[in-house]
Amino acid sequence: MAQVRDKDADKAVRRVVIVGGGTAGWMSAAGMVSVLSKLNLSITLIESDAIGTVGVGEATLPHIRFFNQKLGIDENELMAATQATYKLGIEFKNWGNIGDSYIHPFGDFGVPINRVPFHHYITRAIKTGHDIDLDEYSLPVMAARGGKFTLPSQDMNSVMSTYGYAYQFDATLYARFLRKFSEGKGVTRQEGKVTSVTQNPENGFITSVTLESGQQIDGDIFIDCTGFRGLLIEQTLRTGFDDWSEYLPCNRAVTVGSEPIGSAGPYTRASAKAAGWQWRIPLQHRIGNGYVYASDYMSDDEAAASLLEDVDGPLRGEPRHLKFVSGMRKASWNKNCIAVGLSGGFLEPLESTGIYLIQEAITNFIELFPTRDCPDAERDEYNRIMDLSFERVRDFLILHYVATQRTDSPFWKYCKDMPIPDSLRHKMDLFKNSGRVVSYELGAFKFPSWLAVYYGQGIIPAHVDPVSAHMPLSALPGELSRLKSIIGVAVSKMPNHTDYIAAHCAADPAIVM
Repeated sequence: MAQVRDKDADKAVRRVVIVGGGTAGWMSAAGMVSVLSKLNLSITLIESDAIGTVGVGEATLPHIRFFNQKLGIDENELMAATQATYKLGIEFKNWGNIGDSYIHPFGDFGVPINRVPFHHYITRAIKTGHDIDLDEYSLPVMAARGGKFTLPSQDMNSVMSTYGYAYQFDATLYARFLRKFSEGKGVTRQEGKVTSVTQNPENGFITSVTLESGQQIDGDIFIDCTGFRGLLIEQTLRTGFDDWSEYLPCNRAVTVGSEPIGSAGPYTRASAKAAGWQWRIPLQHRIGNGYVYASDYMSDDEAAASLLEDVDGPLRGEPRHLKFVSGMRKASWNKNCIAVGLSGGFLEPLESTGIYLIQEAITNFIELFPTRDCPDAERDEYNRIMDLSFERVRDFLILHYVATQRTDSPFWKYCKDMPIPDSLRHKMDLFKNSGRVVSYELGAFKFPSWLAVYYGQGIIPAHVDPVSAHMPLSALPGELSRLKSIIGVAVSKMPNHTDYIAAHCAADPAIVM
């Protein structure tokens, strides 16, 4: 009997070429060499030591833990190698009004009562004259403010199970860690600069790249991790870019490190300023600082001066200036090229989404890993998912700016009344009317995240879930007091964040960046 050819095997991807290193490149390499190990792929990563990386992203979202777990990386080892601290959320100062402060936590607010979300009862209490601080009903918020940390409980009946956590780490050290990990599993690193790209004249697919040395590297799939320039996705394939500056007007950043002072808190800080906002990210060995601002409202020199006025401790190095445009490629996957990281798009770092979007890009590509011909169906589905991921992050970031009462500077006057996407308008209108949060499965920020910003910046619903009326108003204070007490007792028993790091994942003092 004649053998039937396995056409899928004939079309199997054999060679993957990643152009560009940094966090995006080495996350891509580590993900593919680990998850797709049975495919016996040849994975080559091309990077040049002469080309620097942006390297300002140091705070993450909880999703990164699951990426590392899937790769089999030991968390304590990773944290020590990257000078990491734990992160329970982000503090926002001066966003709704000057003097305001709230924390967006990686965890819940309260617990449902008779299946009605807790915030409806908070709204009833506020509307009946009670002075309520939503933060007091979130364990991760109170732990962050108290400088406490321990791993969440696996007992789903415990209040200690009501939160997650992320990392504050050195992104350059993370890329270095993943390089060692990936090379240990067979990824080949090629030093050099790409000087030309060759395409198939019939379908436009990329077939090879040529290095400055003259070496040609062939591939079936190409991952573009070349940063804002988008060497493959844009300079070669002319994919196009959707500019979202109308909604996210900040387009500059000035950054500088400083010496750590006191105990490192388990949270990132974002303080609103005259033309943008300033971040503060505490690591074990230093503090990361940066001012993200709109160049239409502040000069580079003014921004640098403003940054340095609000930096704690002696500086480490000189301020660095960066330019960017918030938006995304019109297609994250074009022909046989997938854009990962800054080459695929950038949304300003307000909610630490840069590494999350890298993770989304490579994880979704692995799940839809194609044959060499990259069928339209896989490409279209990938682009649909990435479009949604970017758009939902975009809407959440815009909310911080438009949900303000500030009119003390031209920048904030613009933000207060700027146009917003219809998708965000729908979300805000629904919450303002009924206290309901739009539910979706795909996206970085879910129910508690939206609540944190709404209430933290003074958006209180006009109405509540009618079912919440089953509880008499006279019973509300007692119920709220009971929950606050449970959280307070739990937080009081948690170890100090700095002590926890010292006991489990202290970095080698010799690792200095």
